[in-house]
Amino acid sequence: MVGQMVAHYEILAKIGEGGMGEVYRARDTRLQRTVAIKVLPADLAGDPERLARFEQEARMLATLSHPNVASIYGIEQHGEQRCLVMEFVDGEDLATRLTRGPIPVPEALPLARQIAVGLEEAHARGIVHRDLKPANIYLARDGDAEIVKLLDFGIAKIAQDEGTGITA
Repeated sequence: MVGQMVAHYEILAKIGEGGMGEVYRARDTRLQRTVAIKVLPADLAGDPERLARFEQEARMLATLSHPNVASIYGIEQHGEQRCLVMEFVDGEDLATRLTRGPIPVPEALPLARQIAVGLEEAHARGIVHRDLKPANIYLARDGDAEIVKLLDFGIAKIAQDEGTGITA
């Protein structure tokens, strides 16, 4: 997909891959910003259960607006493929960071707090992540501070239907 256009997004590079598809860094040519695009492959888009899960992820993320949860900007279709357009988090995942050794407690505590605060916001909206692991926790820099961003709500569940505004 590198070099292709998805709507007004120019695909720049593949940055990841998982059970629900591939993730690319892209350029929003209208707003002149970098975004991440998660692509549900055409073979999975034909599976009603996978497609429903993909669209539910989009609806769940749309209910969350929190500094510690990566934002969703929209859903696009590219041929038979469905795409989620999301905030691009420039940093590294916690799994990569941990390969360099343990994180000292004075650094780990603010990260753990941000993870808890992001999850608290999701839980307040009736959303349970269900795939929280170091690879789904990104660390971005904001000056001297590290900012945690929770990603990949692909297998999240709605803990309660009432009041969430999310439909399965």
